[in-house]
Amino acid sequence: MQILGISASNAFSQKTFADSLKLPYPLLSDFPNLQVIRSYGVLDPTQVMARRAFFLVDQQGIVRGKWLIEGTAIFPSEELLKTAQVMAQQR
Repeated sequence: MQILGISASNAFSQKTFADSLKLPYPLLSDFPNLQVIRSYGVLDPTQVMARRAFFLVDQQGIVRGKWLIEGTAIFPSEELLKTAQVMAQQR
């Protein structure tokens, strides 16, 4: 299983952010064309940025779970972890 972060920020900003938090996974930049953000349907057209979301994608590239984050919620951990465990058992 691989965790990745993707943002509309440029690569330099991503590296600075990841380094400051000592994140154990890579952050990727979708700047400037926002192709991944558009294809996953999380582009916020009013601000030209991505809405915060989590996706579980299996090894075949099929999206098995999608969580859009509203308000101040940080991470939908319980439901996300349950879905990831089911996916891992099916491998």
